[in-house]
Amino acid sequence: MGACASYDLVLNALMAGLLLGGFYAAVTVGVSISFGILDIVNIAHPAFIILGSYIAYIVNQRLGVDPIVTSIIALPAFYALGAAIYQVYYLSFEKRGQDSMRGLAFFFGILFITEVSLILVFGVDYRYVQAGYIETSWHIGVVDLPLRMLVPCVMSLALFASLQLFLTRTFTGRAIMAVAQDQLAVQLMAADPVRIKRIAFAISIATASMAGAFLIVIQPVEPSIGRDYIGRVFAICVLGGLGSLPGTLIASLLLGIVESFTSTCAGPSWAPAVSFGLLLLTLAFRPAGLLGR
Repeated sequence: MGACASYDLVLNALMAGLLLGGFYAAVTVGVSISFGILDIVNIAHPAFIILGSYIAYIVNQRLGVDPIVTSIIALPAFYALGAAIYQVYYLSFEKRGQDSMRGLAFFFGILFITEVSLILVFGVDYRYVQAGYIETSWHIGVVDLPLRMLVPCVMSLALFASLQLFLTRTFTGRAIMAVAQDQLAVQLMAADPVRIKRIAFAISIATASMAGAFLIVIQPVEPSIGRDYIGRVFAICVLGGLGSLPGTLIASLLLGIVESFTSTCAGPSWAPAVSFGLLLLTLAFRPAGLLGR
């Protein structure tokens, strides 16, 4: 524990936590939209993130394209996939008023099918990508900044800023925020609630394209690795406050910092328990989350 109080170690743990939190923000933002705003418990979201990782891997291996560039190019395809999935979900469950447990089973089925399909195609071996910045680090004083963490963090913050501007400055964005509270009010604004929810859910899936690229830049991936993030993303959503993107960002950074210090001082095996500990504390003392309504 004495080493944990070292000035150099504390600074590096803090910086590593901030960079990790930036990555968690990209992983969680899609769930924050689907679960926090639309009240759709999309537990299959990590599977779409892994799908994004493998698309980045394929293009990187065959064409040498940077994985993050690939993820941006793939955004329209993921958007279309999200729109199609929501349409099936709406017609099968939401329209019939059966959007709770049966809808949850629907997304669990998607999670299982996606994972098994990736295993059948790629096997269970870990895959990684090549990029000039992955093996590079910046050294600022005593602080090390690995670019494989810094680049995804910066891009994640840019993604968050773009989504926040879209939700607060555009008619469609404001309609997305309103549809979670009062669908009648959305209809009075001459907007179709089903269309608005389809757009929102499609955006949530589109973010998985970039999150998947960030993940495979940070670490090698295999098809079942998405399970490691299911608990974290829902914990971050609750901690930040359902429906609040700024709250999600703050909660992601907070969890990243706490996990980093836990790994540094107590060992990596304790880090996964941190997210659930924070979740329990949040539910006990502030059920609405940090910036919840």
